[in-house]
Amino acid sequence: VQLQASGGGLVQAGGSLMLSCAASGRNPSNYAIGWFRQAPGKEREFVAALTRSGNIRYYAESVKGRFTISRDNAKNAVYLNMKSLRPEDTAIYSCAASGRYSGRDANGYDYWGQGTQVTVSS
Repeated sequence: VQLQASGGGLVQAGGSLMLSCAASGRNPSNYAIGWFRQAPGKEREFVAALTRSGNIRYYAESVKGRFTISRDNAKNAVYLNMKSLRPEDTAIYSCAASGRYSGRDANGYDYWGQGTQVTVSS
């Protein structure tokens, strides 16, 4: 499966952005999707994940209550709706897919898309 993240940009603190992860290839709806981010000088960290069915969601504590992950299997897309953005949310956001895992560990994901930059100004 191939993934492409989009929707990043520059936003002021308190603002919102909607990221999209477009999936293509064989049966993309059969994959769980995770969002991860990496800020300059920092390690990659988990943001949110969604099972294949979309029934179970996982969030990092730092984004819980502000970010929402969802999927539209008819469009082969997964979204990350980000609200109340903070400067510390600034990072490159990437989506990843796995046919066997849907948790917080990046090592569990087999396919990665090119990231999209999110910059939150104070």
